[in-house]
Amino acid sequence: MFGFDGYVDNVREAGTNAGASDSERIETLSEFGKEIVTSAAAGSSLSISWKRSGQRTGGHVSHLSRAYQNLGFDPTLVGMCGDPVLDIFEQEFESCTIHSLGDPGVTDAIEFDDGKFMLMDSGGAATLDWETLRSTVGIDTLIDELGGAKLLGVGYWAMIPELGTILDQLRENVFPELTDPPQHVLLDPANIREIDREVLESIVAATGRLRNVVEVTVSANRYETKELATVLGDHTGDDLESDARAVFDALDVDRFVGHSATESVVVSDEDTTSVGIAPVESPELTTSAGDHFNAGLSLGLVEGLPEDAAVVLGNALARVFVEMGETPSYDDVVEAVTTYHRQFE
Repeated sequence: MFGFDGYVDNVREAGTNAGASDSERIETLSEFGKEIVTSAAAGSSLSISWKRSGQRTGGHVSHLSRAYQNLGFDPTLVGMCGDPVLDIFEQEFESCTIHSLGDPGVTDAIEFDDGKFMLMDSGGAATLDWETLRSTVGIDTLIDELGGAKLLGVGYWAMIPELGTILDQLRENVFPELTDPPQHVLLDPANIREIDREVLESIVAATGRLRNVVEVTVSANRYETKELATVLGDHTGDDLESDARAVFDALDVDRFVGHSATESVVVSDEDTTSVGIAPVESPELTTSAGDHFNAGLSLGLVEGLPEDAAVVLGNALARVFVEMGETPSYDDVVEAVTTYHRQFE
């Protein structure tokens, strides 16, 4: 089961100016940044064309549900899917169970060769609280859906200010009623830069309390890991491993995983392990690569793989997604894992 956000993602490319042809585009995020800085320095407005190259459902709920659906699972979505549920969610997840909490946000993600720039309207997630979840879905439904589920995935800390209270209420009112509870909870912080410090600390504390009833993993990308290390651990390291260790030390969870385009690091009480990955030279799509990593990582944990093997699965699934621009199938993932070493040749 995945909760509690929901987006409609518009994947876009940026032209060079308002009259740019289809063959012209700003290729790198750094070039895009220079355009902004140059205009700001000149005190001038900036006009850049863009075009939509695709549209799909987005956010933690959609991306992980889509990945698991492609791998043969039957995920349940509890998120912002529209009231009534929008056609785009119905079409993408017609074989899944959907419990909508309200209207989805909208993300415009401009893809560049070296990264992406996202403008987001968080939709109903920004005002979601426990009372809304309780009155819209109901405690009995949450108990029914979580009973027998192997995994609960929750995203994102940065988008749901009341998430701390929601996690506490799940721990107090739902988990005690489960005869067959999930063995794993995966949480994705996303970009915590704009979160009020008090709100962040409340979510971190609730995440630690949740560990009392279930195994908890927190996973973040490279940039998010550095932000967490700085804010929570007062750490200013230069490498992913030291940042990931600082975040783990600041959290009360079973493991923290930091992932980037070149390596992923998993930190737990038992060990700190780094697993390399070769960057994709010509990425087809990078938006939601982190969510696809989380799908592979969590699947590995659910299936009882060692932590380093679960990270390999996350790296492989994300890399195939970035290369293909679409969620991989089971056979795609098997091929990526069995030939994992070849990417370094």
